[in-house]
Amino acid sequence: MSAVISVDDLGIEFFRSRRRRMSMREMLFHRKRTHSTETFWALRNISFTVKEGEAVGLVGGNGGGKSTLLKMIAGVLLPDEGAVSVAQGVAPLIELTGGFVGELSARDNVYLQAGLHGMGKDEIDERFESIVDFAGPQVRAALDTPFRHFSSGMQVRLGFSVITALDEPIILVDEVLAVGDKAFREKCYKRMESLLEGGRTLFLVSHSEAELLRFSTRGLYLRSGELAMDGAMADVLAQYNADAAETGK
Repeated sequence: MSAVISVDDLGIEFFRSRRRRMSMREMLFHRKRTHSTETFWALRNISFTVKEGEAVGLVGGNGGGKSTLLKMIAGVLLPDEGAVSVAQGVAPLIELTGGFVGELSARDNVYLQAGLHGMGKDEIDERFESIVDFAGPQVRAALDTPFRHFSSGMQVRLGFSVITALDEPIILVDEVLAVGDKAFREKCYKRMESLLEGGRTLFLVSHSEAELLRFSTRGLYLRSGELAMDGAMADVLAQYNADAAETGK
């Protein structure tokens, strides 16, 4: 199978402290810098490929660069070194509600989000009922309510339903499968399994070993911004847990 994700000597550099916004007066009259210019490499020397139809799980400690790497594959962040190449379309299950507009109704947001991901109005019309059915009766009852009035759980349900209705061949998932109650979480799991059975490629970030073993056959282990291991998912989890135990001593 051909590679659909290629990461070549990837690196990205961040400032250690977020630059604060300066007032107009400060910008005009203060030449002295009031923020730290110290930087660090969130990721560096990262190289791997993902073949079509593979299911890859990404593990690592907090601050190890997992979400940053996923955002670079999604095209949200650009590298300072190296390159990322993605050969097929991407359905990003990352910050599911980030693109929704609070003042618009849930109905309008479905059309907006699906449209932004390349679906035409006729296609959205055709899938609208199935999208809402998956999101659940609470969402259906509030379709014409401004999205900002939805509970966080309802917002995530609708976001997950819209994104997984896309036909994109690559699925990027960042800690969003464990949404809602137990019944809805299992519903999400079954949707993911159905997508994978259809030949989709999966790149999954999760702290849940059960999720990683359920969906992923291959694992990548990020440690301090570098790729520490690439192998079978179970073996990668064993190494990650061994390192965590050693660090915790």
